Amino acid sequence: MSDIVTFGESMLRLSPPGNERIESATEFEVHVAGAESNVAIAADRLGAVSTWTSKLPESPLGRRVVGELHQCGIGTDVVWSPRGRVGTYYLEKAGKPRGANVVYDRADSAITTASPEEFDSDLIRDARVFFTSGITPALSPQLRETTAKLLQAAQRAGTTTALDVNYRRKLWSPRDAQETLTSLFQGVDVLVIAAKDAKAVLGFEGDHRQLAHKLGSKFDFTTVVVTRGAQGALAWHDSVVHDQDAFETDTVEPIGTGDAFAGAFLARRLAGDDVQRALEYAAATAALKRTIPGDVARLTMDEVEAVVSDDDVATISR
Repeated sequence: MSDIVTFGESMLRLSPPGNERIESATEFEVHVAGAESNVAIAADRLGAVSTWTSKLPESPLGRRVVGELHQCGIGTDVVWSPRGRVGTYYLEKAGKPRGANVVYDRADSAITTASPEEFDSDLIRDARVFFTSGITPALSPQLRETTAKLLQAAQRAGTTTALDVNYRRKLWSPRDAQETLTSLFQGVDVLVIAAKDAKAVLGFEGDHRQLAHKLGSKFDFTTVVVTRGAQGALAWHDSVVHDQDAFETDTVEPIGTGDAFAGAFLARRLAGDDVQRALEYAAATAALKRTIPGDVARLTMDEVEAVVSDDDVATISR
């Protein structure tokens, strides 16, 4: 039995080396990338047995995704399809003023046709936590229905449900996102949301503490985690707000930071940590992820605990 089951799309990420432009690149680095699989990997590294579930085409590319996730130590439960494709995205890195740019190529990926009946309902019902993100229902009308039904099935079985809003403006408008996400909230126990998305997408106003209180009260969440970028994060739980500063980090790769945070937070709550301690581990995991290329938090519990305990982790380990 898995502690945490995550549901969503994982893609292949193609990146030109260095700051090369996509249009002139002659080679690309390849990584497997997906919010829900990233969360599963981070949770597993922080002590929670994790399984990622999804739908993929029966193809070499589909097997590449599953193979890499297995190498990261998590279980997979995949619906294999004779049709569809593996989604991809291209990441072009650059400093100011150009900035990084993401180009999606994920239309008609296999998961966009996924129905709730295709998945192992016992796997989800038996998990302690079922997690997905706001990216998943953004991918197709079918996935909006599937996401809602899987959340409801998990909640009815007594499984804690968690959702990271994870808004992507290249996938849908704030208005469409608000309409769909608020309809899903009745099936969600734990919400993770960036402060900027609470304002721009959901239309809430106030400082970070007020945002957490308003969200928790209006939608009857058990826990609301509001992330604040370089300012850290806070969590509302039992009408109490807990604050956590961000840890200092040198950024090598920012993508996947939020997923690492969410996975670590959920894992430590499952391990019995209180909300404040779980936030601390999540912030340390996020800081470490920013030092790691790719989307995945390939780290160890010892490394996280060294950050939490304020050991001098910037020196050479001998």
